[in-house]
Amino acid sequence: MRMSTKSRFAVDAMIDLALRERAGPVTLAAISSRLQVSLSYLEQLFSRLKREGLVVSTRGPGGGYTLGREAAAISVADIIGAIDDVPEQDERQSSAPRRPEMTANLWAGLHEAMLRHMATISLQSLVDDQVASGTVIENRPPRRAISAQPVVQPVRTSAPNSVFALGQAIGRSFAR
Repeated sequence: MRMSTKSRFAVDAMIDLALRERAGPVTLAAISSRLQVSLSYLEQLFSRLKREGLVVSTRGPGGGYTLGREAAAISVADIIGAIDDVPEQDERQSSAPRRPEMTANLWAGLHEAMLRHMATISLQSLVDDQVASGTVIENRPPRRAISAQPVVQPVRTSAPNSVFALGQAIGRSFAR
């Protein structure tokens, strides 16, 4: 089994998401900025993760992604399985040209051993390792308003707001 670049980025993105989801849904733009990965690449990865139920998306302002399950219930094998289309052993043998492979059992055994090992590594343990190593988790940046101009409060006046009210006010002042 070979770890692809896609699966490595997916594991990194899931760690980033798990570290920051307490503050609410995490945007892919924020993950993209922190990991220096293109947004479109992350969108492809997260569509696969979402299909497998590892993440949940929230639309609209303040939206983003959160974990689909507890971090302790997500293994590295789950993430890699969602990202990499690893064919089953029977499929690999049927699509490969028919030739004797003397080390087939060796590679199959190593593949199974790696999958078993990755299944024992939880996302929570990776998050805990990051926290223990001193990873700084910044607060969510404040949302910017659409306009940079401050909101102007309406001016309150005691003056009449129509010609008729003005006439009545003038009439009252002469009547006094």
